[in-house]
Amino acid sequence: MIKRFQIFFGPRRFRAFVALLATTGFANLALYALGQGSQTATALQTLLMLVFLLGASVLILGRLPAEERLRWLAIIAPSVLGIVIGSVVLPHLTGLFVGAGLGWIVAGIFIFRDVRGPQNYRAAVKAMRKGDYPSAIASMTAEIRENPSRAEQYRFRAELHRLAGDLKAARADYRRMTELDEMSAIAYNGLAEVELQAGNLETARMAAMKAFELAPKEWIAAYNLGMIEERLDYDESALGRLSDALELAIPDSRHRLLVHLYLWRIHHRRADDEAARAALTALKREKAGLEEWQVIMSADEAQALRDVLSGDIEEARRLIMDQEDRVSQ
Repeated sequence: MIKRFQIFFGPRRFRAFVALLATTGFANLALYALGQGSQTATALQTLLMLVFLLGASVLILGRLPAEERLRWLAIIAPSVLGIVIGSVVLPHLTGLFVGAGLGWIVAGIFIFRDVRGPQNYRAAVKAMRKGDYPSAIASMTAEIRENPSRAEQYRFRAELHRLAGDLKAARADYRRMTELDEMSAIAYNGLAEVELQAGNLETARMAAMKAFELAPKEWIAAYNLGMIEERLDYDESALGRLSDALELAIPDSRHRLLVHLYLWRIHHRRADDEAARAALTALKREKAGLEEWQVIMSADEAQALRDVLSGDIEEARRLIMDQEDRVSQ
């Protein structure tokens, strides 16, 4: 459970959440022990509760997609508002309002739960979380029989096949996606990732080029194409695509880390020492991304990523450590 929280938050947000919990929790206990139920102590405890709720809300909402963010706002906002109003208007009933606010959060999770997904899809998600990939695949296969023309169902099953280590089946599902929607950059991008994992670099490049052609303003398409071309030593083209990915504002440190690693390799091969040093400096600034990868790679579900990226991540780690050792000497 803790590992899932680490993966969800990322290292920095997870540390911030733990610090917030520890700080407000310790202060609350201290006030309880020293305040002896005084109104001042109660008011401060309520304030600490609000600080924790607001801080945790910011950390959680910042990691959610827009539609999920709205759902959780509907759950959290009434609780916080109720605690604030109760504390200001009826301070002697603060405890009651705090209890009601926390109770609303619990109730709101059920009231606003996401019931949009089909039953088979929900069953597949549940089985996937337990690591039961055959059952998850069976549930999605049943869903596809009912809705054979919905491309996104094949995408989910393809990812389940990748988790189960069946690249042939994953490839077939992504190809089916391209048949249902020939303009789907997601389908071609997924196909490129499967071929990359299988070691078919030229085939992966063809799929990645199609994805980039369809979605030139999406950083993931530029990143995947640049990564594959760097592995093939297509340095000039890879430089362009990796630079495109950075200009498109890669949102997380772990992917920026790898982009700078690939750029460093290219400049190193071309004996461009100045550009290589600049790439290495940028790589070092993304040390937080290395921590993110270390957490993600420790998960059971990360086998597909380990197959493709473990060597890159280890090389980035060595470069960062070597650079720090030189600075310390």
